[in-house]
Amino acid sequence: MKILVLNGCNINMLGIREPEIYGHTSYSDLTKLISDHAKEIGVEVSIFQSNHEGDIIDKIQWAYNEVDAIVINPAAFTHTSVGILDALKAVGIPAVEVHISDPDTREKFRHVSLVRNACVHTIKGHGIAGYTEAMDYLKNNYGK
Repeated sequence: MKILVLNGCNINMLGIREPEIYGHTSYSDLTKLISDHAKEIGVEVSIFQSNHEGDIIDKIQWAYNEVDAIVINPAAFTHTSVGILDALKAVGIPAVEVHISDPDTREKFRHVSLVRNACVHTIKGHGIAGYTEAMDYLKNNYGK
């Protein structure tokens, strides 16, 4: 099974940006956790992060016929990007939405997720462990 892990804007600033919300784990630590877990559960993983909405859309489109599943933390694009939603719908790849914090406990504008409409599952508020939970969910429910 091949899983693409996508991260949106400012996720590259983990450990620096608002550590009281996102923790002290760096983006490098997150990518290592994801890669190590992929090996442990026997899946291939590709990891991509961008601060640019169009790059994320391009990567979702690239994923068509290339990967079996997507883990996506669109970050702030969660609440604004019809383009990412439409790309996820277009490719029809099972996707799990992940958020390190729980957006429902934060500012009101963060309570709306546009991308959720194209995802098979959502994990929020579990810290970086949400990524490994999402990978496990996809392998258990969509693995080949």
